[in-house]
Amino acid sequence: MTNGNLHHKKLGLTDEDVLNMYETMLMARRIDERMWLLNRAGKIAFVISCQGQEAAQVGAAYALDKTKDYIAPYYRDMGVVLHFGMTAKDLMLSAFAKAEDPNSGGRQMPGHFGQKKNRILTGSSPVATQIPHAVGVALVAKMQNKDYVSFVTLGEGSTNQGDFHEGLNFAGVHKLPVITMVENNKYAISVPIEKQLGNEKVSDRAIGYGMPGVTVDGMNPLAVYQAVKEAADRARAGEGPTLIEAITYRLTAHSSDDDDRQYRSADDIAQGRANDPINRFENYLKDTGVASDDLLNEMNVRVMNVVNEATDYAEEAPYSPPEHALKHVYAEGAGE
Repeated sequence: MTNGNLHHKKLGLTDEDVLNMYETMLMARRIDERMWLLNRAGKIAFVISCQGQEAAQVGAAYALDKTKDYIAPYYRDMGVVLHFGMTAKDLMLSAFAKAEDPNSGGRQMPGHFGQKKNRILTGSSPVATQIPHAVGVALVAKMQNKDYVSFVTLGEGSTNQGDFHEGLNFAGVHKLPVITMVENNKYAISVPIEKQLGNEKVSDRAIGYGMPGVTVDGMNPLAVYQAVKEAADRARAGEGPTLIEAITYRLTAHSSDDDDRQYRSADDIAQGRANDPINRFENYLKDTGVASDDLLNEMNVRVMNVVNEATDYAEEAPYSPPEHALKHVYAEGAGE
C-alpha cells in the first residue's frame, strides 16, 4: 500500500492548499452529520454517508483540474462534489428534495449528484453504471484531442458488476484518459470484503485490463492526492488509464435505513473511529505547524455557520409543484 510519511510540500502543495483540503473534508463531515440529525428528526427521508471517506474524496479531487476535468462520482462522494463547485446549500436542497435541488429538482434520492456547469455527470441508482459513462467522456477527449481527464469512483462491492469490467477493459484497450478510484470501505452494504473478492486487493485486477493498479491509504488525503496526480499526469500525457484503490472505513451504517450492528462488532467500529481521517489530518496540520487549535476552531465555526444557513434555506425552500413531475422526461414544445 502506498502511504508513508508524506509531507505536503514535497508534493508541491502549499500550507494554504492543505488547509483548504481540510476545510473541504470538514465541510463534508459537518453536512453529513447534520443530515443524519435531520433524518432522525423526520425532516429528510434518507441519508447515505460520506463519513470516513472524506480524505480519499478530497485528496483525489484536489489532484484534478476542476476547471476542465469531468467527474462521475458515486453516492458517497460529498467531498469530491464540494471541491468541484457544489455548495452546502445545493446538497441540503437535494436532501430536502426541493425544487431548487441542482441535481434533479428533488426527483432523485440524495447522493445522485449531477451538475452540468461543474462537469459532474449525473448518476443513477444501479451501482457501477457511472463507469461506462466516464469512459465514454474519456473517449471523446481522445477523439477530439482535448486536454482533460475523466475521473470515476465506486465502492469495492461495485467492482463485481459487469459495468466495471466492460468500462475498464474498453479504457485499457483504447488507452483512454480515465482514472477509476475504488473507495474500499470494507463492506458492500453488509457483505465484508473477504466475501466479495477472490483476490487480496481490488488493484490487482488492473493487470487484466492492461493498466497500472495501485492501493493507497485512503485515510490520508496526501497519499491519495499523490496517486491521483500521478494518474492524471499519465492520462494527460497519452499513457492511458489507471485503477486506484483507496482503503477507507465506513464510519456509519450503509445508510439511514441500515443497522450495521447486525454485521459489525463494536470493536470493529471502534477501531475504525480511532483512525478517523478528519482527526488524523487535523493532527498532521498541527504537527507540521500549519494550523493551531485556535485556527482549527475558527474554521469549524465558519463551516458550521455555512451548514446552518444552508439547512435553514433548504428547509424553507419550496417543493416542485406536482405538475412538474414529468418535466425533463418527455420532449416539450419549442422554446419551453
